[in-house]
Amino acid sequence: MPQIIFLPHNELCPEGKVIEAEPGVTVCDAALANGIDIEHACEKSCACTTCHVIVREGFDSMEESDELEDDMLDKAWGLEPESRLSCQAVVADEDLVVEIPRYTLNQVSERH
Repeated sequence: MPQIIFLPHNELCPEGKVIEAEPGVTVCDAALANGIDIEHACEKSCACTTCHVIVREGFDSMEESDELEDDMLDKAWGLEPESRLSCQAVVADEDLVVEIPRYTLNQVSERH
């Protein structure tokens, strides 16, 4: 079973975290199921960028993003070539190293 290695994030997983994920599950669902409370303001419908992540390793193992995801990613804070929306990034057969950006663009967050 592939692993997802989440790099340390000050608020969501200060020590980082290594989890196992079934192929076919999204990075967002795997994170949420393992206590990493990644934002997902649009309820994982690919309508915002709050679940933006950067896949530092294993990026090429995932299916390519579609046009809708690419359009949304253009609005993400800190966009990089290996950026994905975690609600759309499906785990394949390889391990992933994932960074959750420090900031997210969420105009309606109740956490602030």
